[in-house]
Amino acid sequence: MGDPDSDAATSDAGSEATDGAAARADERGRPGADEDPDAGQATAEAGSATATDDAGPPTPEELREAVEAKYDFENFGPADMAEMTAEEWDAVFDADSWITGEALLDRVERDLRARIEDRDVFAVLERDVVDGERCLLAYSDEGYAVVYPDGSIEGRGTVLRDVKPSVALASMDSYEVPDVPPDAGQLPDPDEVPERSGELGSRMMQVVGAIQLLAGLGLFVAWLAFGLSVVAPVAAFGFVLFGVFIFVVVANARLSDRFRAEEYRNRLRDAGVRSGERPSFVPGGERETGSNDTGEEPRDGPPGEPVNGAGPE
Repeated sequence: MGDPDSDAATSDAGSEATDGAAARADERGRPGADEDPDAGQATAEAGSATATDDAGPPTPEELREAVEAKYDFENFGPADMAEMTAEEWDAVFDADSWITGEALLDRVERDLRARIEDRDVFAVLERDVVDGERCLLAYSDEGYAVVYPDGSIEGRGTVLRDVKPSVALASMDSYEVPDVPPDAGQLPDPDEVPERSGELGSRMMQVVGAIQLLAGLGLFVAWLAFGLSVVAPVAAFGFVLFGVFIFVVVANARLSDRFRAEEYRNRLRDAGVRSGERPSFVPGGERETGSNDTGEEPRDGPPGEPVNGAGPE
């Protein structure tokens, strides 16, 4: 039989060892006991970023669904076309369905002629050969645009901005190009631009002003001749003042029409409408194309690809 004191000591030592091991195990198993909390948060954020990178870019199906939800294709117009990016265009439109070649040039020319006829675009339209390719050339006194059979376009200024939507829409088979007469879309000769518009309205305003003046003068004479009340000269002054105001408005409108007409004639002359000579910055014809002094912008991407969200250019 063992010593009771020895057994008790052995039991106490075992209990202390067990408690110590349990405490160490609990300390090792407790999250963050030996770690910096900030380091743990950084690790979690890094893991989240890694998971996001692993997801990758959206699939073509996901991008197509997002574009279809963003745009209303039943009422799709030039403003929406200009807003679209090249990736969005590729996601929703089939490149094989785009119209190219001579048919595209014909459709673009018809669309631009209709817009020029409506005074929505100011440009001269011509067929030419640039860089060995038959193309459609649109130019004005401020810029130009060259449309190639593959749908690409180059140029500068407001003409390039105006032509891009027509190229994008005309390349779509679903777009109905307006029918225009062969002579439509021609800019007028500078000498044929009238100086005044609305001649009937101007004459009517002058008649009204003359009536006001006569009424004022007649009322003033009646006040002097018949000794009317003091209201008569006040009313006469009002009639005269209103008549003078109408004549001033008519004169200002005539001067404004004259200045606008002269400015329009100068733009037509600078665009070479009467002389038949193109501005110096326009390529094609007898000029050497591709030189750096023309201010040309490089072609917007490979042939047939959409550019700046403006369709297949």
